[in-house]
Amino acid sequence: MKAINRTIKGYQDQNISYTHVLNHDQTRKLAIFLPGIGYTAKSPLFHYTERLLLEQEYDILRINYDYMNPFYDQFTMAEIEEAVKFDVKRVIDQALKGSVYEKFFIVGKSLGTIALANELERKTFKDAKIVWLTPLVKYEEVFKAMKGSTNPALSFIGDKDRHFERERIEQLHNNPHLDAHILANVNHGMDCAGDPIKSIDILKDVIKDIQAFSKSSI
Repeated sequence: MKAINRTIKGYQDQNISYTHVLNHDQTRKLAIFLPGIGYTAKSPLFHYTERLLLEQEYDILRINYDYMNPFYDQFTMAEIEEAVKFDVKRVIDQALKGSVYEKFFIVGKSLGTIALANELERKTFKDAKIVWLTPLVKYEEVFKAMKGSTNPALSFIGDKDRHFERERIEQLHNNPHLDAHILANVNHGMDCAGDPIKSIDILKDVIKDIQAFSKSSI
């Protein structure tokens, strides 16, 4: 296994770092991780999902954008949304250049789900397995992507998440390709406030569901 760290010019020429983990020679499987603001590719949900996908011989692509950098202090939220879509597209274009990948697994959390919704328009990802973690369902483009996508997918959001909207989540249950989970008393950080043991149990349950999904033949 070899981890290659690179940077590429992103939105407004800001450097965006990414890590390409080469697990096996000439594997045809790639897992892509799109973090949230402040929730990095090394945070628990991503860390353990990455480990189980490495065991299944996936290469890994971590996109390490950092919108907490002072460079972005004057950006509006709309500009951050444009930046994450632009930056993710640039990195993925570069990672796929000359590759032999045929099977894809994409995980997005929070802000990363905006980029994920955008990337599902890429023909290369028409059969990719998708995991939506704390998706920003109040954003129309995220909601439409989740509601209409034919990609096999899982989603997890807590009913204490500030982005939770029950009516929209219930509509997602009409998509036969998406298994949408509502987690009781769970916030946007995928934690149960004031109950660290319960938070660990939630983490364990979500990872077990992702593992089963990753191994399914859907």
